[in-house]
Amino acid sequence: MSEVLLSFGGHRYAADLSDPLSIAMPLDFDGVQPNHFGAQRAHARPLEAGSFVGDVRAGGSVNCEVLELVPHCNGTHTECVGHVTTDRIAVHEVLRGGLQIARLVSVRPETAAARGETADPDAEADETVVTAHALEGALRGLEGSSEALIVRTLPNDATKLSRRYLGGAPAPYLTPEAARALVAHGVRHLVVDLPSIDRAADHGRLAAHRIFWGMPAGATRAHDATRREATITELAWIAPTVRDGWYMLDLQLPAFMSDAAPSRPLLYPVRPHD
Repeated sequence: MSEVLLSFGGHRYAADLSDPLSIAMPLDFDGVQPNHFGAQRAHARPLEAGSFVGDVRAGGSVNCEVLELVPHCNGTHTECVGHVTTDRIAVHEVLRGGLQIARLVSVRPETAAARGETADPDAEADETVVTAHALEGALRGLEGSSEALIVRTLPNDATKLSRRYLGGAPAPYLTPEAARALVAHGVRHLVVDLPSIDRAADHGRLAAHRIFWGMPAGATRAHDATRREATITELAWIAPTVRDGWYMLDLQLPAFMSDAAPSRPLLYPVRPHD
């Protein structure tokens, strides 16, 4: 067992680093996969160069594939403030890695009108959103605070692994009040199982994104962001067997020079330690 001891909230805890729980969606380039915003499917093909073919099944000496994907739309990914700025900022430069304390909460989306929160101007009456009220209620069940928060939306089932998110509002999204609540709680690394924390069709407002990164409405320059170190991970898969509570989070991603990259969030359960 590779166990580490840590203290937070006035208590001591232990975590076993030898047994991680992945909350990334496995991306099957030739099979079932999720899809957002009508993007092309993630696809793999053998590299071909002259007489060389990168497929042992086709007589090649090795397998060597060309992978084609849209990180924002084809699976679990982590993005930085460069997603909405004219400045080119790479997510791997923002997120340096390492373990951090994280809280996992489950929330049930509801209509904005039910809680008196702000709906998107184009929202239909029956669209559901993640409200500040729902987040605050879930967080009250976990004493203490952390800079990382993982949000699972209910109902939760394996169809999330293969959903095609099409249309103006194909999934719940955060209200501006919910985004402000995250900022107020000091959350700097947000992980959600939604395709986006904003409505798919919102005329480029991306209100929740900009609030989370500390940007004024409509701002597109990095110097306008007061929370440039914050990250958002979307399209995570948090299986029903993963319980709400405290974890250590290892947010892994490749060193892509891009505003977003495929990512692999790993959770290590935390337990009280005498």
